Amino acid sequence: MRFSLVKVVGLAFGIAFFAIPATAHHAFSTEFDSTKPIRLVGKITQMEWINPHSWLHLDVVKEDGTVESWMVEAGPAGVLVRRGWTKNSIVPGTEVIVEGYLARDGSQRANGRDVTLPDGQRLFAGSSAPDAPLE
Repeated sequence: MRFSLVKVVGLAFGIAFFAIPATAHHAFSTEFDSTKPIRLVGKITQMEWINPHSWLHLDVVKEDGTVESWMVEAGPAGVLVRRGWTKNSIVPGTEVIVEGYLARDGSQRANGRDVTLPDGQRLFAGSSAPDAPLE
């Protein structure tokens, strides 16, 4: 009986262990709207090289002079590196142009498609939008 209880507890733990990360990931369409493209021009304040999605944080100065802080979802770190990104591509203070798609909830978040650097180099941001290029 005790051996069976150990198996049941072990199985329950295993299911919970693998199910929690699976629920943390999302489909593009649950958070972002591919019919609402956005173009942001701003300065990078932080770059988070994390999985399953990296995040660019940038400050965008609006026409009235106010500053909006945006979070832009990018692909996993490995995908970005394979696409030509380096730790020095995006450092705080770098002015970039980000093209992507607005968040469905109206927040200042977007899913990034392309990032254009000051020298004109254009990097794919790893978007999972329906029209994004394949990795």
